[in-house]
Amino acid sequence: MREQLQQLVTALRDELQQYGEMLALLERQQEFVVKRASSDLLQSVSDINAQAAVIGVARDQRATRQTAVARLLQMSDDTTLTDMVRLMPDDYSGLVRALVDEINKCLARVRRRAGQNHLLLSRSVELMQRLLNTLLCTTQTIVYNGHGALAPALAAPGRPLCDFVG
Repeated sequence: MREQLQQLVTALRDELQQYGEMLALLERQQEFVVKRASSDLLQSVSDINAQAAVIGVARDQRATRQTAVARLLQMSDDTTLTDMVRLMPDDYSGLVRALVDEINKCLARVRRRAGQNHLLLSRSVELMQRLLNTLLCTTQTIVYNGHGALAPALAAPGRPLCDFVG
């Protein structure tokens, strides 16, 4: 049983590390948005997508280890770690509880930072659209949907940039 518990602890540590890596990538992305470093920003999107895949693998590995421990504790496969901790030996229960708490805190920070980045990027796109509309002399009515997000609106045809007399 101790071997399976150690494998679970290792998987939890790896998952926590991967969420920490994601948080660092999201913080760097926010810096790129603020600095208007477009090429770095594009690369950061790719890095974030790759890290999301790594997190998925880490989460799957942790879930596999979690299921193995649940079976050893004669609990159902979908038992939460919080419920399992009660039946774990004392030298593992505190560690597992602390790792789960840290993962939950880090995940909340990742979600918050991702939301902030989404707002910043949405605002940047909106400002760029306004600039393009001004340069191309098009008129576009800004419309919001029922959720408060910008809804797609059709642009009215604008004037040509140059009128030639022929």
